[in-house]
Amino acid sequence: MERNVYVRQYNQNRNHWWFEGRKLILSRILNKYISKKKIILDYGCGVGINLDMLSKFGKVFYYDKSKLAINYVKKKFSNKNYFININELLKYKKKFDLIVATDVIEHIKKDEKEIIKISHLLKKDGYILITVPAFQSLYSSKDISLKHFRRYNKETLHNLLNKYFIEIKFTYFNFILFLPISVLILFFKITKIKFINRVEKKPNFFINKLAFYLFAFESFFINKIKFPFGISLLFFGKKIND
Repeated sequence: MERNVYVRQYNQNRNHWWFEGRKLILSRILNKYISKKKIILDYGCGVGINLDMLSKFGKVFYYDKSKLAINYVKKKFSNKNYFININELLKYKKKFDLIVATDVIEHIKKDEKEIIKISHLLKKDGYILITVPAFQSLYSSKDISLKHFRRYNKETLHNLLNKYFIEIKFTYFNFILFLPISVLILFFKITKIKFINRVEKKPNFFINKLAFYLFAFESFFINKIKFPFGISLLFFGKKIND
C-alpha cells in the first residue's frame, strides 16, 4: 500500500467503526471455534490493528512485507507480540495453529501461490481465517489506492481455497450497510472522484457510532447464519492435510 495509507490507518484506526466492527466479528468466530491458547500468525498485519484482539487467543507473531508497517507495529506493541521476518517465517519449524489474513490476499498478484505458502506455514489441522473485499463491480479508485488486484465473490474465493482448506464458516459480512456503501462507491466511480481519504478517515462522532452499532449488530448472527451479500467476505477453515 502507499505510505499515506499506513499513516492514515495508524492514526485513524482507534475507535473507527470499520476496524472495531470487524475485530468484533472476527473475535466472535474465534471465540466459538478456538477453545485453548494457540500459536497465531497475523499474516500481513499492516499497522497491527488486530494484534490486541488476537492476543486473547494465544501467542501472536506478526508479519508484513512493509517495513513502514512493521515500524508502526513495533512502536505500539514492542513488548507484547513477536515480529517474524520473511526469512524466519520460511524457516519457522514449529508452524502455527492459526493464521489470520485480514484483507491481505487481494494485494497479491498470484493469490493462489500465496495461499499455498500460508497452508505450508500451518500445523496439521491448523486453522485459517481470511477476509477479503467483495464484488468486482465495486472495484474503485479506493482499491487502486490500496493496491488491490481484485475483489472476490463466494465462487472465486471458494475456488481459490477449497483445495487447501475445509470450510467451517464462509459468509459475506458488512451486510446491513451494503446498500448505502455500494451506492456511494458507484457514485464515486461514475463521477471519477477519489474518495479513500474520506472513507478511511474517522467520520464525526454520531456517524461513526451509528455505523459501528449497525456493523457490530451482525456479530450476534455471524455464527448462526450466512449473509447472502456484503461489502466483505469471511472464510474460516481447517487445513487439508496431505
